[in-house]
Amino acid sequence: MATHLYENPVFLEHEVPEGHPERPDRLKALNLALEHPNFAELKRIEALRCDEDLVLLAHTEEHLRSIKRAIPDDDSNQIEADTYASPMSLEAALTGIGGAVQAVDAIFAGEADNAFIAARPPGHHAEKDKAMGFCFFNTVAIAARHAQRAHGAERVAIVDWDVHHGNGTQDIFWDDPSVLFCSTHQMPLYPGTGTKDETGVRHNIVNAPLPPNSSSEHFRDAFRTRVLAAIENFRPDFILISAGFDAHHRDPLAQLNLVAEDFDWATGRLMDVAGKSAGNRIVSSLEGGYDLQGLAESAGLHILRLMRG
Repeated sequence: MATHLYENPVFLEHEVPEGHPERPDRLKALNLALEHPNFAELKRIEALRCDEDLVLLAHTEEHLRSIKRAIPDDDSNQIEADTYASPMSLEAALTGIGGAVQAVDAIFAGEADNAFIAARPPGHHAEKDKAMGFCFFNTVAIAARHAQRAHGAERVAIVDWDVHHGNGTQDIFWDDPSVLFCSTHQMPLYPGTGTKDETGVRHNIVNAPLPPNSSSEHFRDAFRTRVLAAIENFRPDFILISAGFDAHHRDPLAQLNLVAEDFDWATGRLMDVAGKSAGNRIVSSLEGGYDLQGLAESAGLHILRLMRG
């Protein structure tokens, strides 16, 4: 099982104000975890900055222009309630997209079975024309569109297990039957979307909201009965994961009670589906996860499962 991990030091240069949860230390914690001998065979590749036109696969031109205007020459600039830009934020965001596109290309070329994008800022809250929730551009949405345009993918499934609903991804694919979007998340919680009756124009949206204090058992049941059932019926030829790890019980921004092994389990179940219909093709991109220990343990098991099958 060949797994690629895409990384770049520029992701540490997206700076946020003191005390902000989406901080560079998140990637530093993950990098420390990846020093374990278990990851010796992991192929680590430099993510490259993408052309700006790729942003337009999922976003409007005005949205791209607005982000470019918001990048400050120094210090930081508040884009909206909790989303900040620093001088290198645009480079970091475009490099994250570049890594995801490189991963898609490598997988469809048969150079890898799966990949993980260790990037920040995250992306799943970014709507077609709006930055929000720490997110500038929607990396997984752009990767899905690239797989369709460049590699002929006909049925793309996006699975989002971040504790916050992926409202941006839902917005972008609301009326597109070629993309199935499935999300498990806490409700009520930011951003306030993600009810079960939000199904999209073509019934290609599947939400599995979980109440606060839900356990591993509740998560696995929802994932099995709603998410996996929908994906198996859809029979995707490519799977993307919005891999947030803030449903971990240690996370300070939510109240779910998952443990690192739950992400290992969910990864394995998606790999089973990918093996049946998608030629094992999976690309996973880091979203949330704000407790450093919980993030490192959970993302580490997720990557290890991708490596070992």
